[in-house]
Amino acid sequence: MHGLGFTAAAFVVAAVVTLPAVAGATTAPSGASSHTTLAITAGELAGSARTRSAVAPRTAPIPSNAFGSNGTTVSPGATSVGVTIPSCFTAVAGNVEPVATVTSPLGVGGTTSGDLDEFARAYNAIRVANCLPPIALTNFHFDACMQARLFWMAEDPSTDPTSAWGHVGSVRSDGVPSTGCDGNLAGGKSNTSAAVAQKWWDSLPHRATLYRPDDAIGGVCIYFAMTHGGVPNEAYDFVRAAARWDQC
Repeated sequence: MHGLGFTAAAFVVAAVVTLPAVAGATTAPSGASSHTTLAITAGELAGSARTRSAVAPRTAPIPSNAFGSNGTTVSPGATSVGVTIPSCFTAVAGNVEPVATVTSPLGVGGTTSGDLDEFARAYNAIRVANCLPPIALTNFHFDACMQARLFWMAEDPSTDPTSAWGHVGSVRSDGVPSTGCDGNLAGGKSNTSAAVAQKWWDSLPHRATLYRPDDAIGGVCIYFAMTHGGVPNEAYDFVRAAARWDQC
């Protein structure tokens, strides 16, 4: 997973992690995953994405502005060397499942139904705008295991918001052991679910792991979690978010 973060100065870190299970939480993917954290500017959390083999868009020999259904960069409806490129997809109707919002022991706000709904619709809007098939809204789910890790980060008592930020292997200033599951990470002040969805698309490593332009979507679910605020004095609009692509 890759992360988008906030600091007074930009930074880059990398780690190799496994995704531990938390009792009663959504099962995390098995095996180890490589993660990186991207450089960021002041006021933003560096986003994180579980990496797989990087998917660099292949450029077709025609003017291009969108991803075709096979991951090729093409203009919708254009023809190159006798090959007709499929037209774009349309948005899907429906609703995401409601979320029973939880609050951390120290009062940090967790994922709301509105957070998940906004993320799902923004994620699909980005896919459709780039000629990728949308994911059924019923296949977007709140993930309690990633929520636990975000709470763990947000409850770090340090006034430095980057303290504890990152993938499994990051540490808290008070030494409290890590808990929860990893994911693609993003966040920062005045961020929203839609904003982090766009951040993940704009970052090629995140795009490869969370949007997967070359992959089929059958049986795929997107898991998401978010926190609002943090210890000791972060405002509610300071968010940390995590998401991952997995089988349902």
